[in-house]
Amino acid sequence: MSGSSRLSKNFPRALKAHLEGLSETTPVEIWFEDEARIGQKNGQVRQWARRGTRPRQPPDQRYDNAYLFGAICPARGVGAALALPYADADMMQLHLDEISRNIAEGAHAVLLLDRAGWHTTSKLDVPGNITPIFLPSRAPELNPVENVWQYLRQNWLSNAVFENYDAIVDAACAAWRKLIAQPETITSIGMRD
Repeated sequence: MSGSSRLSKNFPRALKAHLEGLSETTPVEIWFEDEARIGQKNGQVRQWARRGTRPRQPPDQRYDNAYLFGAICPARGVGAALALPYADADMMQLHLDEISRNIAEGAHAVLLLDRAGWHTTSKLDVPGNITPIFLPSRAPELNPVENVWQYLRQNWLSNAVFENYDAIVDAACAAWRKLIAQPETITSIGMRD
């Protein structure tokens, strides 16, 4: 049985077990979290061009990058993200705090995330309005934030050369703000099969 079929079969039971002790009247939000490296070794995607022409897609040979920590709640069409210099426990703590601030008032969030070392470490102080649930190993198809990264790259982050670290952070933040301005897109990406 694959990780995805095990999760879908057991999710209601796992959710109930993780939320034991929570008032039945407390609204529960389902959030998904992941990180993406964005940098000067940037991807290239297809683009429209006049027949017979070759649009310029300059590659970059430099190595600066940033990490976009992002989380979405597809049901509400909202998200929370931070562009950070590293992917480690300290940065994850900052992101958990940011997610916590974006959960609806009075609600509790179930945060589904992969098993990266900075997600599973005991160094994290998980906010009281978040319950983490770890996805099965090697099953990125279960996390819709993977599709968010693809969407951001295809629409705003590919085919670009970033001058320096600050330009990378600015581009990542601008792309995330454009996504957040489209709640229906977040819902569409986050709820597709």
